[in-house]
Amino acid sequence: MHCEGCYNSVSAAVGAISGIEETRGNLKDQTVWVKGVAPPSAIVTAIENTGRDAILRGSGSTDSSAVCILETHSSTVLNKVRGLARMVQVAPKMTLVDLTINGLAPGQYSATVRQTGDISRGAESTGGIWEALKEKVTGASASPAETTRGIFGKVDVDEKGRGSVFMDQPVAIWELIGRSMVLSKSVEGPFQRQDENTLVGVIARSAGVWDNDKMVCSCSGKNVWQERQEQVVNGMA
Repeated sequence: MHCEGCYNSVSAAVGAISGIEETRGNLKDQTVWVKGVAPPSAIVTAIENTGRDAILRGSGSTDSSAVCILETHSSTVLNKVRGLARMVQVAPKMTLVDLTINGLAPGQYSATVRQTGDISRGAESTGGIWEALKEKVTGASASPAETTRGIFGKVDVDEKGRGSVFMDQPVAIWELIGRSMVLSKSVEGPFQRQDENTLVGVIARSAGVWDNDKMVCSCSGKNVWQERQEQVVNGMA
């Protein structure tokens, strides 16, 4: 943002999102402060639609956030990264999940957490759906699919290969770390490693807001802007 007009366009775009109550900007620091309830991906997309670049640097607080990079294990696909799930724990037994997809065939997909984090053979090696707890639904009869915490929900992918969904699940972040997430058209499987439209990734702990403002990963040494540029080239903006 270079001037007051820049800030006004960003503020108007973000303010138009359902659930946003207030926005404030700081031209010197190049930041926008947002108050409200909305998926982080929706805020980033709104800023990008003004012709500017935006990066979400962490989410939640330390020890309460996780991330899962979803990839296809098909050997025929060059750009394997096709999805990202950001998770933030907001209560002892409540985690918000912001899932975005880019590059899949149109249709409806199911997001599930699996028993293990073994993705050596793609979704094939992740084990069954995580069923650490099946809770009774008071006053109603519920199927396992409705009560199993490992079944997160569904996301619709449009004709451009893009989809997003904002979900809440009665789980804690520590229960998810080290497990895997699978995104597929079939909830139960069986999965095929060469299916380019089945995605899988390991759920890993992520930095909280502003906890790591320079490097995405200490092993690569890349900063957030370098990582961003690579993902734009790969179609995962």
